[in-house]
Amino acid sequence: MAFLIDDLIVDLFKVPLDLSLEVLQKIADMAEDEYRSPTKIKAALMELQLKLEMDEISEEEYAEAEKSLLARLEEGTN
Repeated sequence: MAFLIDDLIVDLFKVPLDLSLEVLQKIADMAEDEYRSPTKIKAALMELQLKLEMDEISEEEYAEAEKSLLARLEEGTN
């Protein structure tokens, strides 16, 4: 009888845990897709250019951020 109760208690915690892990994996997949999205990267590049033109960032900050974004864009195409 004690083993039956133990099994029930374990099962009660296992199902929500499995569902939680599944939800977390879907969130991670969506974040990865957004991170690698060429459309999102190109929008970030345009925003970066605008910030440079409005003197919100320096040339050095622009160059560093542009390099990072272009590397992400290249990763997504390979």
